[in-house]
Amino acid sequence: MFVGPTVTDVDVDRWHGELDRLHARIGPRFRRSEPRLRVRQYLCGLVSGLGRKNGWTLAEQAGDASPDGMQRLLRWADWDVDAVRDDVRDYVVEHLGDPAGVLIVDDTGFLKKGTRSAGVQRQYSGTAGRTENCQVGAFLAYRSAKGHALIDRQLYLPASWTDDRDRCRAAGIPDAVQFATKVQMAREMLARALDAGVPVGWVTMDEAYGQSKSLRVWLEHRDVGYVVATRRNDDMITTTMGTCRADKLIAALPARAWCRLSAGAGAHGPREYWWARVPVRICWQPGRGHWLLARRSMTTGEIAYYVCYGPRRTRLLDLARIAGARWAIEECFQQAKNEAGLDEYQVRDWRAWYAHITLSMAAHAWLSVARSLTAKGDPVPATT
Repeated sequence: MFVGPTVTDVDVDRWHGELDRLHARIGPRFRRSEPRLRVRQYLCGLVSGLGRKNGWTLAEQAGDASPDGMQRLLRWADWDVDAVRDDVRDYVVEHLGDPAGVLIVDDTGFLKKGTRSAGVQRQYSGTAGRTENCQVGAFLAYRSAKGHALIDRQLYLPASWTDDRDRCRAAGIPDAVQFATKVQMAREMLARALDAGVPVGWVTMDEAYGQSKSLRVWLEHRDVGYVVATRRNDDMITTTMGTCRADKLIAALPARAWCRLSAGAGAHGPREYWWARVPVRICWQPGRGHWLLARRSMTTGEIAYYVCYGPRRTRLLDLARIAGARWAIEECFQQAKNEAGLDEYQVRDWRAWYAHITLSMAAHAWLSVARSLTAKGDPVPATT
């Protein structure tokens, strides 16, 4: 697990000037002064350290007698939610951007009761580690040596929802929204980031996304390097001798092929594993290489597998570190839920989910930027 920013790392009161700067950036997306002021209160409440961060507690923090104003901000107020999403992304890139940055795709679950919340059903939740009644959101995170934050999100709608348009309309889901797999949502979020010019050297994903050959081919067409997890029995690994399963290719390696390397800093020091790689699809593209990468646990001997694409001179150490970067999005989820109320919403409809999640991402981005600026020793911006 990565060690990253938490509320205890950031003096929230001292860094309110930076929150003013973020609020000024997104302010033009709100047509009227009341929601513009309300969103500042909402962001302050999300990072306030409240034990619970729902409509009632955020309203009380803002001095309101009821949660009506906060609910109106999420459900009906006239503001461009997707434009604020893009502002958050640009804010993250402005402070954390690096040409060697990594884009990370993953999803997380939001446990829910009932059947009316948009997209809710019994489905697997990585958060719970089992099948639960929940919503699932797919997210895109950005990581560099300066820090990491969430920059995009999409709510997954199971086919049981998109096949029932009346149910969708009752939850405020537009008729134009059709079923999309999580892989399709990942591609849409990656395309938005790449089209916006986000500086990126690599993409990494777990096997739920990485085993999609179509997604890997799409990244290659955009010439974006990737290190993505795949199954041990993936039989689509192309070699000079044809195709072969991942585990069989790695099992054939001699002992000297394995190197002990760190995948990055963890909570208890360097996260060291044994690593090895096999070149595949040799000379497929000039100046580019493809590899099958393996990571072996030093304690259990368990092996994880990755398929990789990137500049031909990429070192084994580089691939190991990109594979290790995937855990940054897990820490983003943990931080955003614990410190910015990502999962503490009390809304059911489609638009309100996106509004809350986007503002929580903004609050988490602010914490990440404040942490980065603190580490650099930059002066604290004055509060306006």
